[in-house]
Amino acid sequence: MGFDAGFALSTLPTILASIWMTLGVAVAAAAGACILGFAWEILRRSGGGTGYVVRFLIDAIRSTPILAQLYFLYFVLPFYGITLPALVIGVLGLSVYYSGYLAEVFKAGFDSIPAGQAEAAKALGLSRAQSIFLVIMPQMLLNIAAPLGNYFVSILKATPYLAVLAVPEMLGTAFDIASDTFRYAEPLVVAGAVFLSLALIIAQLVRRMELRLLARLQR
Repeated sequence: MGFDAGFALSTLPTILASIWMTLGVAVAAAAGACILGFAWEILRRSGGGTGYVVRFLIDAIRSTPILAQLYFLYFVLPFYGITLPALVIGVLGLSVYYSGYLAEVFKAGFDSIPAGQAEAAKALGLSRAQSIFLVIMPQMLLNIAAPLGNYFVSILKATPYLAVLAVPEMLGTAFDIASDTFRYAEPLVVAGAVFLSLALIIAQLVRRMELRLLARLQR
């Protein structure tokens, strides 16, 4: 049975109907991962017992498979009276998993800024929060824009994991078509092409963000 281009095109509308679910999950998970990852890094830099605990949490998050974390949230939490919708668990699981990696990205970003920047901000009377968000963050974002973009693409590519939770994202929809028609090549190729297109768009957006941040810092 050869590849049927006509059938592949006929699956495109059905697969594209799930694109908003895929994009919504990816955007929400990316935002959650950024917030959590940044919080992990701030807490890790606080030192003391908190710093050691956060270091362990980051290593634990990064060292366990994402499917194990998703299954834990979906199947184990209900035994303790916590039942969440599959979509919420999917977004939460991706956010937590990638927050461990983004914490390392933020660490590299902070380390790339000379210590004198924070000292100068303190001398000007800025609080620690003002120093981070007004002085360090704009410079740090330029240094970490590329790795952040790579992880955003990784989050997008990880959305098919949610198919195990019956979240109707694009790859899950492609498999539904395949199981109904017994033709796997066409819907999977179409889904792969859509994922590739989205990844290229994200890469271009990240590149534009880099150029905009660079232009702002050069003013």
